[in-house]
Amino acid sequence: MEKETLMKNKETLMKNIPFSEAVVLASLVDYEEGRVVSRTLAQKKGVGVTLFAFAAGEGISAHASTGDAFVYILNGRATITIGEKKLTLKEGESVVMPAGIPHALDAPEPFKMLLVVVKPE
Repeated sequence: MEKETLMKNKETLMKNIPFSEAVVLASLVDYEEGRVVSRTLAQKKGVGVTLFAFAAGEGISAHASTGDAFVYILNGRATITIGEKKLTLKEGESVVMPAGIPHALDAPEPFKMLLVVVKPE
């Protein structure tokens, strides 16, 4: 059986992203004025992978996750608060927001990020 036929018959673990092609992650989400736009790439019991595009002035209010949340800034600049600590991250930088610690994200300017959340099973 041909490889492409095998892929069609197999349950995919990821979605909303081309397979077997080079892709610029930031190109998979677009900015929308006054909104936070998301695109889920994987959502399974122990892991979630999501792309986000934050318009300037938008954000996500403080909340805690049951898993460790890894953020990688694709472009722009983000303000991330973890507990009482405030960080400013720019393109190419990342941070892990630990499980159980409240965190918030704000967009002083438009930014895009990749979020990977790893949860206990």
